[in-house]
Amino acid sequence: MNATLKVFYFLFICSVFLFCCFFSCSKQRETFLLESEGLDLEVEVVSDSISVPFGMAFLPDGKLLVTDRPNARMILVNVDAGTQTNIDGLPPILASGDGGMLDVIVHPDFKNNQTIYYSYSSIRTDSTSTMTVDRARLDGTRIVDSERIFSALPYYKEPNHFGCRLLLKDGYLFITMGERYFLRDSAQTLSNHLGKVLRLLEDGSIPSDNPFVNTKGALPEIWSYGHRNPQGLTINPLTGELWEHEHGPKGGDEINIIRPALNYGWPVICHGIDYDDTPIGDGIKVKEGMEQPFYYYVPSIAPSGMEFYTAEAIPQWKGNLFIGAMALKHLNRLVIEGNKVVREDRLLTEKNWRIRCVKQGPDGFLYLSIDNGCIVRIKPKH
Repeated sequence: MNATLKVFYFLFICSVFLFCCFFSCSKQRETFLLESEGLDLEVEVVSDSISVPFGMAFLPDGKLLVTDRPNARMILVNVDAGTQTNIDGLPPILASGDGGMLDVIVHPDFKNNQTIYYSYSSIRTDSTSTMTVDRARLDGTRIVDSERIFSALPYYKEPNHFGCRLLLKDGYLFITMGERYFLRDSAQTLSNHLGKVLRLLEDGSIPSDNPFVNTKGALPEIWSYGHRNPQGLTINPLTGELWEHEHGPKGGDEINIIRPALNYGWPVICHGIDYDDTPIGDGIKVKEGMEQPFYYYVPSIAPSGMEFYTAEAIPQWKGNLFIGAMALKHLNRLVIEGNKVVREDRLLTEKNWRIRCVKQGPDGFLYLSIDNGCIVRIKPKH
């Protein structure tokens, strides 16, 4: 090799090295600092460019399923690499108003059965729509063997207040359903699914011990009623109880402990007012036979997503309840002792993020989805 060629080869290798270094630096993840309980935490962007990441669910291998509501798609996110792959095989989905691709959950025995459940808004030929839940297998990045196991009744023309959160516990599938906004009085009627928490078996069949299964005129899937637009559902790990939160109107967002057959009051009782500053109904907050919330927010924070933190990665947070806030944009942290909230923290207020979903990852970090399209995780700063 002559001298000129050696120089050229050396310069080429140096250029490649410098380019790789620059590219690596340019792809470093954006991070922010967060202080809580005397801890220095790091908020790291792991993925972006997802329009409204409504639901998140971790697979056993640590990858993350994310639903993109208005784009009617489901995405597989590699949280380590930040890469995204679209999931194929989804059914037709109505992406309008509050509708689109909603929640997704992974079966506890996914390693053996590859089963997932997902909710979405579906439309009929008469242009009315409802919230639907499918059960399917995830074969790599494709939905297969999909089966519709639930559709809320009635169908309605306006695409508002579908809920919808899903949760599996002890072989039961819990589903939250909104009251479709203009049909608010339906939340008090047992002949429809609107404004309800519903309970099915994993295959979509109806448990024989559901509270209204033998009640004439009542739909047998109903577990509780009198809800507005529930967009948070989780299990309290200390008690095993089902916890739910729902949007109030102007004020009155609620956290409820859900028990069978109980009436949670909407729209008869409410701790908020209507959007035109008039009372809801008779303007009362308490009525015999209707449940009071465990906790409520005035003014509304617009809650979405809900998770008890149980990991050791951030020990000062263990047992705390985390909720995304979309109107008063922050991460809502509740410290609970016994049967009451003893402290409320509003974290990340400076970021002005509409936080849509909150999930604890298998790595023990807390993951947030944000309406600016990002997935971020909170972890100790090293």
